[in-house]
Amino acid sequence: MTDYMESRLTFTEAAQRLRDGEVMAYPTEAVWGLGADPLNESAVLRLLALKQRPPEKGLILAAGTRQQVEPFLALLNDAQRERVLATWPGPYTWLFPRPDVIPDWICGTHQSVAVRWSAHPTVMQLCQAFGGLVVSTSANPAGVEAARSAGEVRHFFGDDFPLVAGELGSARMPTQIGDAQTGAILRPSSP
Repeated sequence: MTDYMESRLTFTEAAQRLRDGEVMAYPTEAVWGLGADPLNESAVLRLLALKQRPPEKGLILAAGTRQQVEPFLALLNDAQRERVLATWPGPYTWLFPRPDVIPDWICGTHQSVAVRWSAHPTVMQLCQAFGGLVVSTSANPAGVEAARSAGEVRHFFGDDFPLVAGELGSARMPTQIGDAQTGAILRPSSP
């Protein structure tokens, strides 16, 4: 039996592997997530293949600092920016107008991009170590309940699948998703 704690990556190791185009799993607010460098098309396509997720659905980007979300906040008016910042950092995902630098393989068929400035310590530290946004999507094949443990991640993706050190958050459901411009809630938060 694999010792999952001993085989987990440090943040420095995880950041280098992201730069090298690898896909990995890490704990988030509610479930284990799959991550990759969002600007590396081959890494994102590998992640989508692992999940068996259609590219047109798009993906969420996780941030760990205000600096990482500033380009998205700059696209909003003052009232919209205040609404978003009232929930961040925290377990809230917001849809922003898509900046030119965000590639099609992240947004799918959408004209918006989903971003979460997480307060989860592992997500924050991973994004800080990497120096940028990281893809954040549940660690599971499509149609299967998301992994809530390192063992479940390895069951889905193999015993040698890279895992980032950290603990799962206490949320029971995935993060709320809202429209940053209108304030409309598209997916409610956990009860």
